[in-house]
Amino acid sequence: MMISTVLPPTESPLLSRTTDAPGSRLRVLVVDDEETIRLALARYLRSQGYTVEVAESGTAAIGRLEHERFSVMVCDVRMPDMTGLDVVPHARRLDGDLAILMLTAVNDAGTATDALSHGAMDYLVKPVELAQLQDAVVRAAHRRQLEIERRRVEEHIREEVELRTVELEREKSALRDLTIGVAEALINAMEAKDVYLRGHSSRVADQAASIADALGLDPDAVENVRLAGRLHDVGKIGIREDILNKPGILTKEEFEHVKQHVQFGMEILAPLKHIPVAMQYVHDHHEHYDGTGYPRGLHGEEISIGGRILAACDAFDALTSRRAFRDAMDPDETMRYLGNEVGRLLDPQVYQALKTVVERGKTLTFIDDLHG
Repeated sequence: MMISTVLPPTESPLLSRTTDAPGSRLRVLVVDDEETIRLALARYLRSQGYTVEVAESGTAAIGRLEHERFSVMVCDVRMPDMTGLDVVPHARRLDGDLAILMLTAVNDAGTATDALSHGAMDYLVKPVELAQLQDAVVRAAHRRQLEIERRRVEEHIREEVELRTVELEREKSALRDLTIGVAEALINAMEAKDVYLRGHSSRVADQAASIADALGLDPDAVENVRLAGRLHDVGKIGIREDILNKPGILTKEEFEHVKQHVQFGMEILAPLKHIPVAMQYVHDHHEHYDGTGYPRGLHGEEISIGGRILAACDAFDALTSRRAFRDAMDPDETMRYLGNEVGRLLDPQVYQALKTVVERGKTLTFIDDLHG
């Protein structure tokens, strides 16, 4: 092997004196099994202002990299035991920021190209002119620093995005709580007008969440069912009071007016675009399992699971609550009555879950209930 006898310039300032820390010099590791080449390269690079260490083999180079940090490694391709091609992936795993230059004979150019695909930055063909070596080290150091800066910028952007995402989620949650609070205020105002409806939405919500849990739904689905239960009757604020509080059987026209409360509710809740699943459940809570419900006449599993659950809870609470024209039914009597509605009004699986919840005699407790 030969090193060109081209003499280095007396003054060859670095284009980029990239440093690992303020005040430190660029550190270079020269790896070559031929002592003459190794020492000559090291001597030249030191003369250019670099801090240079040497390794006589690939194994020795890996040993140094395990304990020291370098900016650039100049590594021969052909070495006994561990070739330069073997060194590259090990070196990259130890230090992802290391800029690697390969030294190769003309007939090793293909191997050097393989090294590039494994993480080497460039290669030089022997015999090496020292000025070319200098330029290659400068380019590698510069590219290394650009890559480090790019990652720093990306990390900064990522941190900013994460921070802003947290802030947006916090704002979104606050908006959600505010809008739901307004909707619940409307429900409370409506229920306050009718002693027989008071607490209906809250009871339906808690029982619906318990059924969802008994069905093995995931926590998000359980919470969406509960939220839909709290909001499902908000549309009744648009129903005429004389019809809402009528003690007797509704006429066909009056019932058609009452059915509009689902659409009224969807219009009131329309701004809550961040709770689409709960909104779907509200939309479906008067659909019947046999397709005879409203507003869309959905059938079976066309109805969302939340809608099927709310239909059961709405019916159970209506039957177990006193009305002006009848007394409340007890839970056992209500379950026998609803048993006749399985497959018509009710989903069979939802009915079984309702039965389990009723027999258990309690509903889920939520944190915000404890502090409400």
